[in-house]
Amino acid sequence: MFILIVGSGRVGSAVAKRALEAGHEVSVMDSDPLSHERLDKDQTTTWEDSGGRFTVGTALEIDGLMEAGIEEADVFLAATSGDNTNLVIAQIAQRRFKVPRVVVRVADPGRAAWYAEQGLITICPTQAAIDQAGDLVLAP
Repeated sequence: MFILIVGSGRVGSAVAKRALEAGHEVSVMDSDPLSHERLDKDQTTTWEDSGGRFTVGTALEIDGLMEAGIEEADVFLAATSGDNTNLVIAQIAQRRFKVPRVVVRVADPGRAAWYAEQGLITICPTQAAIDQAGDLVLAP
């Protein structure tokens, strides 16, 4: 399975490493060339020597997404730190490139719910924190 991850922060790099270890083809794209260091951290070989791909580029640009391999992607994960960017690129992956599985990280619970209704798989760390805090507060 070919997985394209946009955003090489804590979430994106952790998912990328696990996916590569599980035997998937993984391409990571980030606008910051130094974010590549997260992919190499605690590894015995470099990201590329392990079989991963890394593209420096802006995900809001179609050429950058194509260079990173979006046309081959079976799974697309939008994991940048910006909700707006994540939602736009997830919709591009879903609608223009017809990626079969699109996952998007969204901090705003209301927006996450609406986009989930539109067919995107949403991950909302804020909602998870709200739910967990509520469980703790309401627990006897």
